[in-house]
Amino acid sequence: MDENITSHDVHETQEIEKQKQVEETPHLLTIWDAFWKRVQKIGLHDVVSKGGTIFLTVLMVGLIVWVMKTFFLQGEQIADTSASGLYAATQVADSSELVLPAYEGVSPVEGISRSSDITTNAETITESRYDVIQYEVVAGDTLIGIAEKYGLQAETILWCNYDALLDNPAAIYPGQVLKIYPTDGTVYRWIEGDGLNGVSEGLNVTPEAIIEWPGNNLSYETIGDYSSPNIEPGTLVFAPGGSRSYVDWSAALFRRDDAATSRILGAGHCDAVYSGPIGTEAFVWPTSETFISGYEYTPDLNHWGIDIGGDTGNPIYAADAGVIVYAGWNDWGYGNVIVIDHGNGWQTLYAHLSEVYVNCGDFISYGGQLIGAMGSTGNSSGPHLHFEMSLNGNRMNPHKYYPY
Repeated sequence: MDENITSHDVHETQEIEKQKQVEETPHLLTIWDAFWKRVQKIGLHDVVSKGGTIFLTVLMVGLIVWVMKTFFLQGEQIADTSASGLYAATQVADSSELVLPAYEGVSPVEGISRSSDITTNAETITESRYDVIQYEVVAGDTLIGIAEKYGLQAETILWCNYDALLDNPAAIYPGQVLKIYPTDGTVYRWIEGDGLNGVSEGLNVTPEAIIEWPGNNLSYETIGDYSSPNIEPGTLVFAPGGSRSYVDWSAALFRRDDAATSRILGAGHCDAVYSGPIGTEAFVWPTSETFISGYEYTPDLNHWGIDIGGDTGNPIYAADAGVIVYAGWNDWGYGNVIVIDHGNGWQTLYAHLSEVYVNCGDFISYGGQLIGAMGSTGNSSGPHLHFEMSLNGNRMNPHKYYPY
């Protein structure tokens, strides 16, 4: 009976709670309905609607940001940190086993290597100017490097410094002072009787280009007749954008049967030779060294050979059998020079030698015979061999005749 009473009480309690919920729900709706009617009555229902919408939107955005920051970004940061730590640890472990090769400055391969940098190590000068400045050559300079420093073509420096270089790009040496013009072009020293039209045509510019260049100090009012302009003989005139032909000392043939042409080149000239060995055209590399230290075969820069770097005293070998037709000093900046005539149209030239082991008329019996030692005589910025090849008076690129 007690169990029946208890069950009755529980059931009665549940009925009372349900009745209260039914009564509370209509009460809340009645309050909201009264509030909303009040808002409509005073005309604020649009404002309240918009405000409520904005509030809910901001609330939702804030909720989304909070969820992303809390549950996603922190997880990614932890994963990135773990990955970075693992990568760093791997790097440390790998670097402990890494062995770096020794640096040799040139490509350590069999055959010919090129110097990694033959330019002057200096910042390029680009400021606008019209004056001519002086540049003192330092050890390691090349004409190409100096030209790059001033934003010029190497030909410009060669053309504008004929008195110092004699159109030889390898004729620079430390302490030498070169003229640096403000733009590309060439110079011409005026000769009495010159005509402006003829000179400008020879320099590949117009007469106006010469007159209008400020550094020449000329004017249309004072120039006079172009056929006999008012330009003082001896005046150095600059032709902006101009060019000219090179003067080439080694263009003369060193013929074994007529060596007269070599007399103008210096004390190393030889008398005529009428016999001797004939070359095989199986050329031997002319020195113990195998890397190009300076200029390549560059006809555009009046450089008709290759410069092979090394140390003073390195052996110099004859490229093929033949006869010595020049042995000694050269007055055109090449120092001690040897020229071999191979008797078949071929000649080879070896310049800047420190020692000359042969004499005029000596027979060279085979390619590879020792003839001298590498040096830096004449106009040179460091020890090297300047090596040229010619066939029937035409200079040839040595790279074409060596199977390295």
